[in-house]
Amino acid sequence: MDNNPWSAVRALFLAVLVLSIATLAVAAVVGGTWVVWLRGGAVAVAAAWLVALAGQAARGRRPAYVRIRFVSLAAPVGVVIILLAPDSGYPGWMKAEQAVVGVLVAAVAFLVNRRSVREAFPKRGKLS
Repeated sequence: MDNNPWSAVRALFLAVLVLSIATLAVAAVVGGTWVVWLRGGAVAVAAAWLVALAGQAARGRRPAYVRIRFVSLAAPVGVVIILLAPDSGYPGWMKAEQAVVGVLVAAVAFLVNRRSVREAFPKRGKLS
């Protein structure tokens, strides 16, 4: 398996960004609630930020890698909570969109948490 996952990670985050923008377009057409607009906007902004972080991580910046690693583990948990909440205020179509986002971000978690990738970003003082 390739030890440099950053083009795949960037593509996954770009897919999240495109999907989030499409979600906002759907909300504009169907009349989304404030919850839909808030979540959709926040995910779009976060995805744009994560695309930028993926570029930094590809250039070897450990802080970018650590942030991506944290978000890729935490975000799917948040998505599961949204999907399981009985009255979260999210319409079914947005829950479906969030499920796809969760799968995309979980794929990032799989890529960036492999041993070979972790070893490429050693903690300070652990350089060989």
